[in-house]
Amino acid sequence: MSYETGMAAMNLEMPDRIPRSEYSAELYFDLMKKVTGIDVHDDSPEETKTRAMLAFRKAWNYDFNWNIMIDAKYAFKDKRSKMGHAEFTQGGIDYTEDIGSLFKDPEDVLNLDPYQLFGTVDIKEQIRKFEENYRQRCETFPEEVNMTGVYVTCISGLIDLFGWDMLLLSAGVDSEAFGEMTLRYSKWIGQYFTALAESDVPIAMVHDDLVWTAGPFIHPDWYRKYVFPGIKENVMMMKDAGKKVMFTSDGNFDMFIDDIAECGVDGFIFEPITSLEAIAEKYGKSHVIIGNADTRIVMFGSREEIHAEVKRCMDIGKKCPGFFMAIGNHISPGSSIDNLLYYNECYEKMSKR
Repeated sequence: MSYETGMAAMNLEMPDRIPRSEYSAELYFDLMKKVTGIDVHDDSPEETKTRAMLAFRKAWNYDFNWNIMIDAKYAFKDKRSKMGHAEFTQGGIDYTEDIGSLFKDPEDVLNLDPYQLFGTVDIKEQIRKFEENYRQRCETFPEEVNMTGVYVTCISGLIDLFGWDMLLLSAGVDSEAFGEMTLRYSKWIGQYFTALAESDVPIAMVHDDLVWTAGPFIHPDWYRKYVFPGIKENVMMMKDAGKKVMFTSDGNFDMFIDDIAECGVDGFIFEPITSLEAIAEKYGKSHVIIGNADTRIVMFGSREEIHAEVKRCMDIGKKCPGFFMAIGNHISPGSSIDNLLYYNECYEKMSKR
């Protein structure tokens, strides 16, 4: 692991080693125990979990630390819908069937005034909190490139506020009014981007799950009229302040690669269903690219398939000065530990340019 290697890639300087990041491995205690030898499990003290997590990241050579501060809980408090949660963490402690919408009908959604519902943000206080969050990450992960940012940038915020059923119903009832509400939301969440722009944090993370696995769930023209203008305005505030801005979305956003680039971002982070080949071909020399080994292959594939998947990413990424290797989506608890260890072995063998 090396801050210098990570920053070289962030600055498009093509370091000798392909830098790396992964997501959620700290939730897979059996994997961390296997790699580090530290006896860690779900009931371990936080100090033990932290020690195992740091040792694991060092062993696996992390150079980039994905991080946001403004999630739905932070931004909305209890004024949000409940969508339940499937089992993901080891032991299934995140599973819940608690489901319910804060909004009773489409009219409530279409008339939403975020300023009226949530109030205004204390910009000076939020600047302080962003800077504190960033400094804490740098202290905990001094050998990695760190950042802070916003999770609920636009579509992710609307999903969490309304829940999927109410969101889709409201968009279907009146897509124009739903779009105007979306623009109002972008203005309100822009307060956090204003604070981030005025902070001394050098790298900002913008997260927004724009699409489904199959792509957009509303007509692409609607996104281009009501979603990307707000994202661009908020990104450009930070760009004008000299920040590097990374963008993350789940799903397949092949259709919107150019739209996202037009918003002014410096880099793409994405799942395996978005095309690494397409992004690298058009933006491989000008943007940071993080991803995108297929988590399904690493979880369930043969050694031959895992090797081929890492090679696919490396063959593309080694031509791109800002490429970072990562498993697209997450390292899921319950995945084959032997497969994950072999994936890491493949990375190590192929990581030199």
